[in-house]
Order: sequence, then C-alpha cells, then structure tokens
Amino acid sequence: MSAPLLQLEGVTVDFDGFKALNDLSLSLEPGSLTIVIGPNGAGKSTMCDTIIGRVRPTAGRVLLRGEDISKLREDRIVGLGVCRKFQTPGVLVGLSVIDNLAIAATKDRRWWKSFTLAGPAAGRERAEQVLEMIGLADRRDVLAGELSHGEKQWLEIGMVVATDAELILLDEPTAGMGAAESTRTAQIILGLVGRHAVLVIDHDIDFVEQMGGHVAVLHQGSLFKEGSLAEVRSDADVASIYLGRPRA
Repeated sequence: MSAPLLQLEGVTVDFDGFKALNDLSLSLEPGSLTIVIGPNGAGKSTMCDTIIGRVRPTAGRVLLRGEDISKLREDRIVGLGVCRKFQTPGVLVGLSVIDNLAIAATKDRRWWKSFTLAGPAAGRERAEQVLEMIGLADRRDVLAGELSHGEKQWLEIGMVVATDAELILLDEPTAGMGAAESTRTAQIILGLVGRHAVLVIDHDIDFVEQMGGHVAVLHQGSLFKEGSLAEVRSDADVASIYLGRPRA
C-alpha cells in the first residue's frame, strides 16, 4: 500500500468554544476517491477550509505527503498541489470557456501573466484536454456567463483539474443540479480518479451511490463511520441519523 497523500491527525477547530472539528482523523491515498457526508453543521466545509489553509487547527496536524502544512498560507498549499472547488461557481463570466481553462492551467500564476496572450497560451494544450474531459467541447468559445448552472459547475471542476493538482476538493459539486446533471457530474468525477485524489463533500445519497468510492461520515466534527456506501448504510446509527431508518 502506498503512503497516504493526505492525513488529518486529531484535528480540532475551536471557534470560541464551539468545536467545528473535534479530534478528526482521516487519511486519503493517492489517486483515491473519498466522499464525505453528514448533516449541516457536521464540519464538512470546515474540514476543507482546514485542509486548504483558510482555517488553522486549534490542535492536531494536516499532513500532505508526510509534511505538516497546518501553518502554511492558502497560496502555498495550492502550490503544493491541493485545489478546491466551492459550492458556488467562481468562473470568469466575461471570458470564454477555453480561456477560463487556459488561465487555470497556466503555471505562472502571477496575475499580470494570466491576462496576457503568453499566459493563457502556456496552458492551452492542457485546457484543450480538460475541455473534452468535462464534456464542454461544443461550448468552447461560449462566454462562461452564458452557460447553464450545471455547465458552470462543470467548467469550475475543469478549472480545478486544469491546475494539475494532485488533491482535488469538491464542495457539493451537484448543488442546484437536476438528476441528469448530477449523473453527468458523477461521470466526470470518476474520470478524474487515478490521476488525482478526489475528496467530495455531498449529502445526496443517490449521487454518492453513482460514484462508489470510500465514504466517510462526519458527525459533530468527528469521524463517525467510514467504509463503502453499503457498509455505511448497514450501520444502524448512520441509517437512523443520516439516511433514514431502514424499513422493517
């Protein structure tokens, strides 16, 4: 078994007496898919904030490839190969789909480079690859602001992928989507696994079921249960608290 890519070791985040994370330990392998579920307030988004450096742990450590990143700035952590997609799409609405991807793929992240011809051109080959991956090849030259909600979500997933981050964090990637769009999103995510480790936060069990993968259940800031979705579903406590009581 390979060494873990990411490890959370006893991570606690205390906001003035409220423990958003409480002695949370979790491990992700390279190229793996981990889906984190749990009700509102379970600590899912705080966990992502802590991994990416937006929030500092009160106690415990976040390790990336065995190195402690708990005290690093967010930009340093991104530079080490961790990238996050938030719930609300943050695409550049005045630029085309391909230009959004090219800017995300540009290795020189200095802002004045990104808005020159040399900047986007440097990442255009990678952008073209990602364009096919997210199924937006026919929308290549459309302004991002003209995309549907689902297409904007896929574009932002593509922008995260275009950075070539080894670890991708996707916070509720199906928010606001219908069933067909959620299915397409699951297919896109499954296409990333192997080349990237992917951590998905979601609460839609139908969506989780389409992806398979390792499931971690958070409750009151702690790891409550982990395993396959079948194992999680068969746990009586998980079933009663998160998924509805099993039928008699």
